[in-house]
Amino acid sequence: MSDYLKYFTEHLPATFVYAGIDVERSGLFTGVRGKQIAGRCVLIQTATFPYQEEWKALIATLDAALRLHHQPAGALIGLDRYLHDRTGGSIGSLSHLVRAAAITAILDGSERITRKLLKDIPVDHASESDQRGAA
Repeated sequence: MSDYLKYFTEHLPATFVYAGIDVERSGLFTGVRGKQIAGRCVLIQTATFPYQEEWKALIATLDAALRLHHQPAGALIGLDRYLHDRTGGSIGSLSHLVRAAAITAILDGSERITRKLLKDIPVDHASESDQRGAA
């Protein structure tokens, strides 16, 4: 794979963005070819969202996008702290949780996401582990 990535960076007039979890430990940057790739990359560390204004804005955006018949406007905003606690600030975990809750709300006919409904929706293993560790 490193040969392909090296070839692309040398022959294509483009900026490449590679994303992943623990990229520096994945083996991509090991060996002679890996060191060549590492010499062409800038590693940008990211983290989950802290419970701050950006998180609250993200929840407000999700709330505005919901089209459930009985969902009061702003209902998710009132759950922003709970959603952060459940997902550990992970956008992917949040997206899956809200999507699963919306589907469940449609299927059960309630057409509304509540804290009780969210509590019954499992989240990914990483978020569950973070939540148990914080408890």
